[in-house]
Amino acid sequence: MNPNKNEDDLRPEYDFDFSKAERGKYYRQYAEGTNVVVLDPDVATAFRDSAAVNGAPRAMLRLTKQVSTLTVRSSHDG
Repeated sequence: MNPNKNEDDLRPEYDFDFSKAERGKYYRQYAEGTNVVVLDPDVATAFRDSAAVNGAPRAMLRLTKQVSTLTVRSSHDG
């Protein structure tokens, strides 16, 4: 195959006509973004879906608040 040959070997459905493109169309959505976190395999087996993944830190936050409340109460009582 001659590298200088100017032959269009792309499929017809690939249309790279950007004349109707809108600059920044998805910028705002991209800026808001999503947080993608890659779980290690051992963690992924324990947390099968997003509800489980989100539930664990929420439970930890609730416990942290409870412990903090108990610590504040006990320091005022003593």
